[in-house]
Amino acid sequence: MRQRLTALLAPFKSAIIASVIGATALAGCSTEIEERGYVYDQRDFDQIKPGLTSEAEVTAILGSPSTVATVDGDTWFYISSTFEKLMFYTPEEVDRKVVAIYFDDTKTVEDVGYYGLEDGQIIDFRTRKTPTRGKELTVLGQIFGNLGRFNQNAPAQQGR
Repeated sequence: MRQRLTALLAPFKSAIIASVIGATALAGCSTEIEERGYVYDQRDFDQIKPGLTSEAEVTAILGSPSTVATVDGDTWFYISSTFEKLMFYTPEEVDRKVVAIYFDDTKTVEDVGYYGLEDGQIIDFRTRKTPTRGKELTVLGQIFGNLGRFNQNAPAQQGR
């Protein structure tokens, strides 16, 4: 009986092996979705009314903020991020929602601002490098970039 089954499956042996390899490869190509930060629910933010809602009511509705503005503390931020990780690659942020709640001097909501991933700039805190505008100059560009920029009469004019 076993020989008969082996004889029947022989023509399909390579197809079975290919199917097992394909299924294993697909299992390794899984994508993980990870939510980080504040659990965003638009219905909660719809309850916040500028000019009417107090700071205490915001805390009761939304809970404590993700962060508070460091200058005056008059702005609270609720930050939610969605990351996608494909197999063994580094997770990539695919969505970000930042809700800024601005308070006036009477601790009443003055305005609510909604920002997304496209509104922000990624800052890598580990390397402490922030991308800046402009172009990066080479050593030769820095040396020759100043040629012709100096005014030879400038020191004489300062004494007048």
